[in-house]
This record gives sequence, C-alpha cells and structure tokens, in this order.
Amino acid sequence: MTGLIPFDRSFFSDRWIRDWNIGGEDFKIDVKDADKSYTLEAELPGVSKNEISLSIADKILSISINREENVKEEKGNYIHRERRSSSMSRSVKLAGANLNDAKAKLESGVLTVTIPKQDNKAESRRIEIE
Repeated sequence: MTGLIPFDRSFFSDRWIRDWNIGGEDFKIDVKDADKSYTLEAELPGVSKNEISLSIADKILSISINREENVKEEKGNYIHRERRSSSMSRSVKLAGANLNDAKAKLESGVLTVTIPKQDNKAESRRIEIE
C-alpha cells in the first residue's frame, strides 16, 4: 500500500477518550437552595434529550448520560473505522425534597431540574421518661 500516513499514537491514548467526555471528566452540576425548592443545573453541551436518564431512589436524584456515535458511511475501502460510546452519572441527595414533583427541561445544553421542598412543619411534643 502506498500513500498511507503513519498513525499518531496520541490518537489512541487515554487522552482521546477523556477529551471526548463532556468537559473532560464528569459533567458539571450546580445545586441552588431557594426558599421553597431546589434547582439543579447540569452542563450537557451536545447531549440530546433521549441520551439523558433521570431517576429517583431513596431521596437521591441521579442523572445518567449514555452516548453512542456510529458513523454509517458506505463509501470507499476502509482501513480504519471507529465507534464511540460513553456513559456518565451524577447523583445528589437532597434533604427535605419532594422528588415526586420534580420537573426537568433541557435548553441550550443545560439541564435544569426543579424540585420543590416538602412542607415540614415543626412539631413539638413532650417525651416521657420511663
């Protein structure tokens, strides 16, 4: 074979995999505590709605991203072809959150999750000593 360019070893290094992840590591999240709710913002540039999974278990909100990239070109005789797949997950425990009424939207690469706080009225009572 003639005209082939020698491969670049850095192309196959761990750095290539890290750089492909969002932000080079896990995605970034911010949690704001307002009076009656929590607002969580996750930076997810280039991620579509169908690649995101939100779940709730034991007062913990989990955000998972699963991405696959498959190029289906049928041109030419391939000597090298790649596919990518990546998954990331972040979890946040929110005390006093009403996770059943959580709402989420994805806009301009930012996932915003709004979670109302439960109405916990302080109760006071006397405890008898035995």
